[in-house]
Amino acid sequence: MGGFFGTISVRECVNDLFYGTDYNSHLGTKRAGLVTFDKEKGFSRAIHSIERSYFRTKFEDELDDFQGNQGIGVISDTDPQPIIVNSHLGRYAVVTVAKINNIREIADELLAKRMHFSEQSANKINQTELVALLINMGDTFVEGINNVYSRIEGSCSMLILTEDRLIAARDALGRTPIVLGKKEGAYAATSETSAFHNLDFTEVRDLGPGEIVSLKADSIEVLQQPFKRKQICSFLWVYYGFPASDYEGINTEFVRETNGKRLGEQDDVEADIVCGIPDSGVGMALGYSEGHKIPYKRAVLKYTPTWPRSFTPGSQTRRDLVAKMKLIPNPAILKDKRIVFCDDSIVRGTQLRDNVRTFFDNGAKEVHVRISCPPLVYGCPFIGFTSSKSDLELITRRIIKEFEGDENKKLTEYATTDSPEYKRMVDEIGRRLGLTSLRFARLDSLIESIGLPKCDICTHCFDGTSYCKCHE
Repeated sequence: MGGFFGTISVRECVNDLFYGTDYNSHLGTKRAGLVTFDKEKGFSRAIHSIERSYFRTKFEDELDDFQGNQGIGVISDTDPQPIIVNSHLGRYAVVTVAKINNIREIADELLAKRMHFSEQSANKINQTELVALLINMGDTFVEGINNVYSRIEGSCSMLILTEDRLIAARDALGRTPIVLGKKEGAYAATSETSAFHNLDFTEVRDLGPGEIVSLKADSIEVLQQPFKRKQICSFLWVYYGFPASDYEGINTEFVRETNGKRLGEQDDVEADIVCGIPDSGVGMALGYSEGHKIPYKRAVLKYTPTWPRSFTPGSQTRRDLVAKMKLIPNPAILKDKRIVFCDDSIVRGTQLRDNVRTFFDNGAKEVHVRISCPPLVYGCPFIGFTSSKSDLELITRRIIKEFEGDENKKLTEYATTDSPEYKRMVDEIGRRLGLTSLRFARLDSLIESIGLPKCDICTHCFDGTSYCKCHE
């Protein structure tokens, strides 16, 4: 996915920029970048790979090279950024959180108009540079940003740093968040409200879908009012979001606990303890414990000294090994217990299968798994929340193909909770993973736990819907 942080201040901003960007590190694993602007020094930029290291270790030794009262930083799951651009709009830097599905078509059209691309990444078009070229086609930043909104298929939120202001523009359907913060003499914009807490920023408000604002150290100017339709990604509350973060004013951990409590109240399984698979399964497990009236125990722990976040080695085999190595079971708690493990989702199923085998090897009598969202039946065309290149990497679609001979057949039936097809699919997932039992949260329960109207939430990966027309 990715996350960003930008600030503009009456004082030197480098420390706020550094730590604010770092607090988005859980959102991306490929590249990170910082850029500042100083009236005398101009733009200063650095970009590093974070595939095998951490943001802090890459940038700490360079902080003295950055100067200025305004800057933007990004944790990217796509290409190297920020991009620095010199155009008729002036000189500016831009970062994006985006997934652009028609990038090749747009690039070919721009090349035909004798535009060029210079920021190649592994011989691919850098999508942030593509966004910059689309912005430059406008007579103003607002016109250029709307050109991005109208041309891309997917999603795009962005921060633009000019020589005198910071511009924040949220995705046209609000799929990815931008939140504004304020403290004395400074404003900031970020993907995660948890980036504000230790930097003394207080939350001002979320940007609306398609809204564009200009920030200076002492003011906010709305350049474009929000659009009516909203489709914020439900997976922010399920998986992406840091527990202390709020989206649309709704806390991530609160949603996870509420969702877990609902599932616990509905469940009739007999078990001794419940445990959450760190990190995003913990909140759900705490809620499940309350709802089902069984104690919460830390039967599996993340080894944080060397595995504080998920690295992304080049091969799937090595990624699966890393996922296993960072979780350590506690045999003293597992032995002879009927245990419920709560997790955020099942994508391929390989990691959970290996975990389940480990739980049994360490003495568990029964292993029941409860998932905080419905089965992922559809790949996401809007946000890159997995590295999957094909829907067939989803365990659900592989099973549907085996059952039906076509992975695209009867998807509505398989995505409908408690339909015969749904029950057959869930039973087969549980069998393949070696589980005593498996249940997924209902979509209506997840929506109720979030607390927004279904029309305002994107649930495409669960039910195939793209957006609701209730605001039109």
